Amino acid sequence: MNACTRDEWMTIAAARLLQGRCVCFVGIGLPSAACNLARLTHAPELVLIYESGAIGTRSDVLPLSIGDGELAETAACVVPLPEIFSYYLQAGRVDVGFLGAAQIDRHGNLNSTVIGPYDTPQTRLPGAGGAPEIALHARQVFVMLKASKRSFVERLDFRTSAGYFDGHGARARSGAPGGGPRAVITDFGMLAPHPQSEELQLTALFADASVDEARAAVGWPLLLADRLDTIAAPSAYELDTLRALDARTREAHARAVRIPL
Repeated sequence: MNACTRDEWMTIAAARLLQGRCVCFVGIGLPSAACNLARLTHAPELVLIYESGAIGTRSDVLPLSIGDGELAETAACVVPLPEIFSYYLQAGRVDVGFLGAAQIDRHGNLNSTVIGPYDTPQTRLPGAGGAPEIALHARQVFVMLKASKRSFVERLDFRTSAGYFDGHGARARSGAPGGGPRAVITDFGMLAPHPQSEELQLTALFADASVDEARAAVGWPLLLADRLDTIAAPSAYELDTLRALDARTREAHARAVRIPL
């Protein structure tokens, strides 16, 4: 096994989920790292869409925000934000929505709004952005989130983006057009919804992780899938590509900070 951190393993495991000419609506942070890694390794025809209107962007570094110039500079085209949602997302042209969040519950519902009561929160988070629409309309959703009992919670402090509501077909009955969260990639392995209850269950572990570790990091009684897979360790090629991407990003952002206004 190549020496790697859990963050690297998590990013590489997420990148492997993306294949071919998949059209992917990308969130900033870990989702962006995973999507760009996939594009730089096994899925060069991947089409990345960012909320700012950049379509088919092929940036050499990771953006700090959806408004970073490198997204527009390397995009196939840039369209107004309303068109991204109406002509692409709501029209059913997005295969995968790749999201992060502050909290997730057992049915894949997400919170990126507040920690604590809405009117008197302990922490005011960045907010919804386009996540509710992405979660609603994308053909499937992947979520990347480091696991702890503060992030994988029995009950959300606020439901920002819909997963499977209360499960057992509730999403389908609501009329939500998208497929919902099909994978949750964590720093111990991967969760996916049970076919009937739609409750997230453990489906795969990193080779150096355990079921006990996974259960200790989740704030509800975590169920196991009938088949529990082992996620292959990162290859040297995957690790080298990810680390080179991170190094280019650090250097680019450091140069930007040094440029006098």
